[in-house]
Amino acid sequence: MRHRPPRAPWAAALVALALLGGCETTFGSDTSDTADAAIAAARPDTALAALGELDVRGRAPRTGYDRDLFGAGWVDTDRNGCDTRNDVLARDLTGETFEPGTRDCVVVSGTLADPYSGTTIEFTRGQDTSDDVQIDHVVALSDAWQKGAQGWDDATRTAFANDPLNLLAVDGPLNQQKSDADAATWLPPNRGYRCAYVARQTAVKLDYGLWVTAAERDAIAGVLAGCPDEPLPGAQVPVPAPEPAPAPQPDAPVTYADCAAVRAAGAAPIRRGDPGWSDAFDGDGDGIGCEG
Repeated sequence: MRHRPPRAPWAAALVALALLGGCETTFGSDTSDTADAAIAAARPDTALAALGELDVRGRAPRTGYDRDLFGAGWVDTDRNGCDTRNDVLARDLTGETFEPGTRDCVVVSGTLADPYSGTTIEFTRGQDTSDDVQIDHVVALSDAWQKGAQGWDDATRTAFANDPLNLLAVDGPLNQQKSDADAATWLPPNRGYRCAYVARQTAVKLDYGLWVTAAERDAIAGVLAGCPDEPLPGAQVPVPAPEPAPAPQPDAPVTYADCAAVRAAGAAPIRRGDPGWSDAFDGDGDGIGCEG
């Protein structure tokens, strides 16, 4: 069982500031040092601790970026017969209905509890309505391109673009507003979702070996300072090893005080080698006792 280390006074102050501001705090002039300290004090099974595992580097040029380098649109990477957009809609909507004849694949309606705005959106598939709900890459493809994805092969980029961990059904206009911003320049207006949002970005970048800029890391740390126990999405929770089976206890030795006890136990006649045998039971020495 893990025990949480006592929080240093500065950590308590960070949390207080974060709670006053909603879900995140803004560090002062010593931003990086303060973020480092928050990360160092984090429990090892949290998103804040995982943030400390990401490399911090500058943003690479966007030169050469093209959406099609991450696969041609939505593809069926899990080979379940549905493209990724419909998989995510089916996962994130409630009360969803499907187009007949598509084997419950093409979502035509449903209700979204939008995490970015905190509002409810009724989704209807159609030329003028489908864009009301869009599928957001939590770590934007262009952002990934500038932070490590340029060196990937096509298969890895396609897997990244269709990874359910990196995808959320969200309010369309807010998705457009976000564009390819990272946490340093855009956070969901719904403050109650910011902890989960940056934790998911951290998990995705950790899974794919992407780096963060210093400003991005400090922004994520500022959010997570207000929720230091936020778990890392997709992390494998260690399963405790089963307790070893107790060693079998040896049977207690069988003893009889006399032939009356042998007979009372239903063990007469008793033979040499039987449990509880005693030479005292064998008056004639034939190897059989308590015969009478």
